Amino acid sequence: MLRAAQVMSEDSTDHAILIGRPEVIAQRIDRAGLSIQPGRDFEIVNPESDERYRDYWQSYHQVMRRHGVTPDLAKAVLRTNTTAIAATMVHRGDADSLICGTFGQYLWHLNYVSQMLSTPDLSPAGALSLVILEDGPLFVADTHVHVEQGPETLARTVLAAARHVRRFGLEPKIALCSGSQFGNLDNRSGRAMRGALAILDGQPRDFQYEGEMHTDAALDPALRERLLPGNRLEGAANVLVYATTDAAGAARNLLKSAANGLEVGPILMGMGNRAHIVTPGVTPRGLLNIAALAGADVATYG
Repeated sequence: MLRAAQVMSEDSTDHAILIGRPEVIAQRIDRAGLSIQPGRDFEIVNPESDERYRDYWQSYHQVMRRHGVTPDLAKAVLRTNTTAIAATMVHRGDADSLICGTFGQYLWHLNYVSQMLSTPDLSPAGALSLVILEDGPLFVADTHVHVEQGPETLARTVLAAARHVRRFGLEPKIALCSGSQFGNLDNRSGRAMRGALAILDGQPRDFQYEGEMHTDAALDPALRERLLPGNRLEGAANVLVYATTDAAGAARNLLKSAANGLEVGPILMGMGNRAHIVTPGVTPRGLLNIAALAGADVATYG
C-alpha cells in the first residue's frame, strides 16, 4: 500500500488515505526507503485515536442496528476493523472509494463492504479479473463473489462484465463456460448456463455472447465452429464466465501462474466503483492499477 501511495502522490491527482497507527506507518515508510510524508502526500486515519470515531461508530450502528450490532459491538468494530472503517468513510462521503484485501479472505472483506455500501441500486454483481497475456487481454468472472451461481446471477455477471470490458476500449465477446458443451450434459453448471442464456436472449443485447461451452471452445473459434456451426460468437472470446468461483478462480490462477499473466483486479462489479477488494498476493504494481480504476469517474462504471 505504501509504495502505491508514493506513486499516487508523484503521478496522480488522487489523494490516498491510509488507515493504521501513525507510528507503524512511519516505521514501514522508513524501512522501505520511501519519501512520502503524512499530511503532505497522504492522510492517516488512526483507528486508536481519531476525532471522527464517535461519528463513525454511530453511522455504522445506524446501518447495522437491526442486524444484531449493538452500540458496544459497533464501537469495537470501528476501533479494530480497517475495512469497516473505510466502508464507513465512503458511506459518509469522507472518501470516494476504498481498496482492501491485502490480508484475509475476500468474502470477509466483502461482508463489511456490502453492509455499508450496498443500496437498492448497488450490490456486488461479481469479481472480474483482467489478465494481460502475450496474446492480449483476457477477462475472467466471477472469481470471488458468488461461490455457486444460478441463472439470474450469471446473467447479471455477464451484463456487468460487458460494461466493464468496454471501459478498457474493448468490445466484449463473452463465453459462458461449463463442463457441459452446448447441451451435452445435464449437470448443474450446464443448467445454470442455459438458464442464463435464456435470460440474456430475452432482450436485445449489444454485445456477443454464447454458451454453454468448454474453455478451449471459447478460445478456439475453429473448434467451436465444428461443435456448433453458425454459433454467434466471432473469433476467440475475451471474457470467460464460469458458474462457480472454484472454476473461475482456477482459470485466473492458471493464467497468472502458468501463463505469466499480469492481473488487473479483481474488479468488484456492481458497486459503482465505491469499493475494490484485492487479494493477499497483490503486488505494488497491482495495487497501483486498481487504485487507478478506483479513481476513475463513477459514470464510467456499470
